[in-house]
Amino acid sequence: MPEGRTPRDDGPEPEPDPVSRVPEPDPGPGSREPAPQEPVPERGSGPSEETDETASAAHARRWKALAVCLVAGFMSLLDVSIVNVALPSIREGLHTTESGLQWIISGYALSFGLFLVPAGRMGDARGRRRVFMAGLALFTLASAACGAARSSVWLVGARLVQGLGGGLIAPQISALIQQMFGGRERARAFGMFGTIVGVSTAIGPLLGGVIIQAAGADEGWRWVFYVNLPTGLVCLYLAHRLLPDTPTAGTRQSTRSLDPLGVLLLGAGVLAVLLPFVQAQQWHGDGKWLLLIAAAVLLACFVRWESRCGSGGTEPLVALSLFRIRSYWTGCVLILFHFAGFTSIFFITTLYLQSGLHFTALQAGLAITPFALGSGAAAQFGGRHVDRYGRSLVACGLALTAVGLAGTAVTAHAVRGPAAGWYLLVPLLFAGLGTGLVISPNQTLTLSRVPVARGGSAAGVLQTGQRIGAAVGIAGIGALFFGRLNESHGVPGVGDWRSAYQHGLMLSVAFVLLALGAALADVWTGGREDGRPAPTGSSGTPDTSGTSGSSGSSGTSGASRPSRTSRPSRPSRTSRPPRPSG
Repeated sequence: MPEGRTPRDDGPEPEPDPVSRVPEPDPGPGSREPAPQEPVPERGSGPSEETDETASAAHARRWKALAVCLVAGFMSLLDVSIVNVALPSIREGLHTTESGLQWIISGYALSFGLFLVPAGRMGDARGRRRVFMAGLALFTLASAACGAARSSVWLVGARLVQGLGGGLIAPQISALIQQMFGGRERARAFGMFGTIVGVSTAIGPLLGGVIIQAAGADEGWRWVFYVNLPTGLVCLYLAHRLLPDTPTAGTRQSTRSLDPLGVLLLGAGVLAVLLPFVQAQQWHGDGKWLLLIAAAVLLACFVRWESRCGSGGTEPLVALSLFRIRSYWTGCVLILFHFAGFTSIFFITTLYLQSGLHFTALQAGLAITPFALGSGAAAQFGGRHVDRYGRSLVACGLALTAVGLAGTAVTAHAVRGPAAGWYLLVPLLFAGLGTGLVISPNQTLTLSRVPVARGGSAAGVLQTGQRIGAAVGIAGIGALFFGRLNESHGVPGVGDWRSAYQHGLMLSVAFVLLALGAALADVWTGGREDGRPAPTGSSGTPDTSGTSGSSGSSGTSGASRPSRTSRPSRPSRTSRPPRPSG
């Protein structure tokens, strides 16, 4: 039987250890009879029966492995925003220019986004635990180098390496969740991951303010980086003990090559897309936008090359057949616009509160905390209910996010004086609740029909879209924000900051509404199969037999697929025939 085929739910197969779950080969269309009702002996060990204690230990080990992944993901995503509040201290301590400060922020984002897809493909091919641990070790060492920096050049270089480590970690988390969990458990695990994504981004300014206030304004910025050291070392030890180390089936034959030309073309194309946006405030003139033309050419060459690899039998960096899965490409487009809208609000809200209303870094962080709390709570709810409501839940979340952001703009206009900052808590809470209903369910739906063997590269493409969306949003909203401030022709007053903040928020709402349009189009034109997570087998692998052909929808190609109600039930332990004595 060929290796690498995803299993279908056609019989009571004995479940493997959930932590090192590997898809079983497809028995083929001719083997649709229920499996025998006798217990199947394990290979080489004779007849045996899994005890309740063994099953309980394996279940607990899976969730412990997930906890390690989430803590590492929290660290890597936290460093996107936590450094913002440390910039004044870094400027004083290292005598850094404005350009240097910009590179401290954008350098991390650039290298993080640049390596997501190659890292995902590498994890698929070489083992996800190995790549996860390599990224975590690199991130931890680079954090130590950042804290010990003696010049701005040193710090920028360390941040680039730190971003590389974060980019290696991120796609492995989504792929490991796919590998270790199935069905509702997978949705629940993605709900926890969605909580981490929302909370880490929003809580960064608060945590950074607490650290700087506790450690002192002069050297406190160093502890923003040093705080990663003990956590990273503990995670490394636990990752070695708990994470599965076996590549998924179907990838062993692809380990001979990681498509170096594809890596080069995609890396150059993503860099050409990101660079003009992350350097929009520092790179003056219109010449930077010519890079977008170069990006279009490079990405077109990348698609052509990947298509040639796929048709020629060579393993591509990204399987273009993924984009024939409707739920996958819809989720990628949707999340790009959503990240363009919601990630920039922390940037402009912090500026408005600290520079316009003269909040301290800690006060500004506290004012944004309701967003993080709402996002975390709603992500848990979304993870539990996405199987029931599908893409409609995402659409509700986007609508709530748009209402919350619009309400924030109205509140900023209606309430004057320093108290205005505290009145923003309520609409920001609603925006956070909406975001929590988007990130977690959308991740589950987007990857639901992706074969586990492609989980890393698929997650890398999805997260690259998130990074591009965030860069576009921050650049566009930041340009509008600072453009309104520059119209003051002098030192901006409170009214100028308020006007700039309102205009920035309305552009955020526009991005979120574009995402809402994509979600509603999918709800109105898609069927049940594309609106809810795919059915999963005993190994947690979606039945993607209908997605490998020319059709983008798997809902119409699975006519021979057994229904949920027609699948043979698994025999209970009490119904198994007794072993012969003696």
